[in-house]
Order: sequence, then C-alpha cells, then structure tokens
Amino acid sequence: MEDCVLQDPNLKLAADSNQVLNYKRDQCNYITQLFGQQLPAIKNGFFNIHMTKGIIVQPHWHTNVTEMIVVISGEVLTSVFNPFTQRVMTYHLKPGQVSILPKGWFHWIIALTDHAYLLAIFDQPTPDIVFGSDFLRCIPKEVIARAYCVNEHEYAKAVAPIQESLILGPPPGCCIREESGCFQANERYPDMESLGALSGAGWHPAF
Repeated sequence: MEDCVLQDPNLKLAADSNQVLNYKRDQCNYITQLFGQQLPAIKNGFFNIHMTKGIIVQPHWHTNVTEMIVVISGEVLTSVFNPFTQRVMTYHLKPGQVSILPKGWFHWIIALTDHAYLLAIFDQPTPDIVFGSDFLRCIPKEVIARAYCVNEHEYAKAVAPIQESLILGPPPGCCIREESGCFQANERYPDMESLGALSGAGWHPAF
C-alpha cells in the first residue's frame, strides 16, 4: 500500500517533542507531546512527562491505544487495573525500565523521586483519553447514590474541588506543602512500599 505521507514533496522526518505543551501544573511538573498533528510521518505518538516526588499522573484510560512507559530518569510506580483478574498490578520502575498499560485498562503513575522524566509511547499517532476526574465530576450524584448506596450529598461535597479535567495531581493548594512553585511531597506516604500498598495487590519491587 502506498504511503501518501511519505510521497509528499514537503515531507518532514524530524520534529521537536518539547515544543507543544499538553499540560502544565507548574514549572516542574508538565507534559509535552509529539503526535501525528505535529509530525504526520510518525507511526506512533508520545508524551514527555516531567514530575517531582509525590506527583501523580491521575487515573485514566485510553479507548484506542496501548501505552508503554519508559523511564529516562528518576523512579516511578506504574499501576494498572487488570479487568480479568480484578487486581491492581503495580511496578516500581527505574531508568531504562518499562511497563505496558494495555488499551482500555485503567491506570496511573506516581513519581517516587524528584526529576522524574518518562516517555509515554502509544501504538497509534494520537491517543484518546478518558480522565478519571471527568468521570467523578460529571456523573450525577443521584446516579452514584442509586448505583453504589453512597450518600449523594457527601459524594457531591467530596468531588466539588474537581472543577476541570486533571492530568497531573494533586491540584495546587490541596493541603500539601508547596515551595518555590514546585510540589513538595508531604509525609503521608513515607516510602515506596506504602505507595505500592495504595494500589492493592500485585506490587512488584524494582527489577
């Protein structure tokens, strides 16, 4: 099959993945991207993700892509909910290590160190993303109460701070100490084992 992109006389085979900002929490925690819109010849797509200790890529899932996490610097925990075993699988990754987040599986990532830098590489040029924050804030409280026997007024109060799609959390000012505009982890989760335990069964130490 002929590839029309490669036959374009204005073909580009290089691009700068730092130029397009996808999301910025603060100057230390942000995401840039390189997708098909920026480089039509690309056959995959990826995020550059920069995080400081304690920051989380909030729970979400993708409807059209499988994701591979590659750690460049720092250490992170990646967690994914396995719908077949009904278990959370969590991996502690160091530089050069990878984990796979299958298409449609709910997942999240927590930075264990400052200066964490990772690539989130997708198997399609552009991913669809469903954010957990949107799920929480948009489902009517009456539906939550009927579905799960949760007090609707308590639920509405609990999710009230979520006013928009959140990608890197927690939100600034969320009862967590901040200095110089950069996130400083508090003492609630003092070690990586505790962070792994937050994800339930299936935690694995570094390789």
